[in-house]
Amino acid sequence: MNQPKFPSFVVIEGLEGAGKSSAIERVNQWFARHFPDLERVNTREPGGTPLAEEIREIWKRPRQEAMAPLTELLMVYACRAQLVESVIKPAIAAGKVVIGDRHNLSSVAYQGGGRGLEQEVAGLSDITLGQFKPCLTLYLDIEPKLGLERARGRGELDRIELESLDFFERARRCYLDHAATDPDTVTIDASQTIEQVQADIEAALAKALL
Repeated sequence: MNQPKFPSFVVIEGLEGAGKSSAIERVNQWFARHFPDLERVNTREPGGTPLAEEIREIWKRPRQEAMAPLTELLMVYACRAQLVESVIKPAIAAGKVVIGDRHNLSSVAYQGGGRGLEQEVAGLSDITLGQFKPCLTLYLDIEPKLGLERARGRGELDRIELESLDFFERARRCYLDHAATDPDTVTIDASQTIEQVQADIEAALAKALL
């Protein structure tokens, strides 16, 4: 059986409307083609376990009572801690590949950049994750205005998708700053045709894992 170069935790990141769902499908197809005997585990954040999904429902739903930024941050890290300890780490230890729909970089961008909670994000990341991180992150980069137009085309928006354009501009700057300094993060232009985006995804996977 073929094996990737190292235990695999691959994460897809990006703003709303960047095409994460299509990218995740392509990543799954790539692993099925190159490592057909390797079991895959798909996760999403916030969420991914019964407990974390309950928190996610509260976290994402628009409501009359405004959610304080620190409350939002604590809830997402509660979900992440539960998912990492009960699903992701055990799967990797069992030799499976984990394909994640978002991980810690989302909090760096959204709660750190978007909400201005950089220090709080760093502190909670240290507490909940320590040195644990994905072996590869595919960041789908898109102009926030275009991404939000795509998101609106899908239907009703959730609490995060209803944020201002400035919020997403700040989040995007954080994504780009991180990608520029982290060798395990690959930036993919999500405004390209879907065929080119998929080709770039497969090229990044091949370079990192074959």
